Amino acid sequence: MREMDSLGLKICARQADLFEASKDGAKCSSPIFIRRFMNSDLAKRIDAGGIMFESTDVSNAFQELEDQYGVSVYGSEKYATEELRWIGYLYRYWCYVSEKTSKQLYKEVKPERLRKLYLPYHSLDPLQAIERITEESAPIVVRNVDDVARGVEIMRKIRNRRGKTSPT
Repeated sequence: MREMDSLGLKICARQADLFEASKDGAKCSSPIFIRRFMNSDLAKRIDAGGIMFESTDVSNAFQELEDQYGVSVYGSEKYATEELRWIGYLYRYWCYVSEKTSKQLYKEVKPERLRKLYLPYHSLDPLQAIERITEESAPIVVRNVDDVARGVEIMRKIRNRRGKTSPT
């Protein structure tokens, strides 16, 4: 994992601004905007780290997304501005430190899930939130299913023996 630095924090803040502005600036729903953005050419450039050297502002970013995907008014669900800001910041922070692309991360963690986690996790340090989300999605590993089944069988035998040998 890469360490977060001042450039990374600026990129996170810029993406958070864009996501926050999408509530009023994007004609489509918040989930559609996020999906389009995370799979866009603009996100690829941000992943590569070159966006800070462009003069792209929020309105230019919306125009670039419309140029790439076309205008869409699909969907009506709009997330709260605070949720959008946090989701945008967290996605970029996660991409930056894990060195995953936006597209890869979007496939792993959907915005609907992040929205549900906003209230319990928004006040955490982004790295702590990422760790908790990652822990939640890790499968629970049982040592060995055969060991558990064998243990149950042993317990049954012990119980049966006690029942037969007990004094009456």
